[in-house]
Amino acid sequence: MPRQDFVDQLKAMNYEPLLRDGSFITFQYAVPVGKLAGKQITLGFAVADDFPMNPPGGPHVSPCLLPHNPNGGSHPTCGIHNSQLGSDWQYWSRPFPNWPSTDRTVRAYLAHIRHLFDTL
Repeated sequence: MPRQDFVDQLKAMNYEPLLRDGSFITFQYAVPVGKLAGKQITLGFAVADDFPMNPPGGPHVSPCLLPHNPNGGSHPTCGIHNSQLGSDWQYWSRPFPNWPSTDRTVRAYLAHIRHLFDTL
């Protein structure tokens, strides 16, 4: 029940997650830091059956916030793809390399997401 665990942890943090398209979990998110602080967006994550062993690959973001650039490179300008969630979404390929050194919770994963917004 990895997806349900992810959902339950989000609910414990006062988010209202929705299941979408099988493996996706989406929820409203107020960007807390950086140049987009205060902006209301929707985040989506493809939560695999091996969570919490492995985190989601990266956030799906709506509306599109960054120019699409599927080329390799570093955050924030590269690895931004069309999302399978629709034309008003984009996927940020942002692996979480330090995941094994965390407690592997949704709170730890959202700290990674917060860092991404802080470094835009």
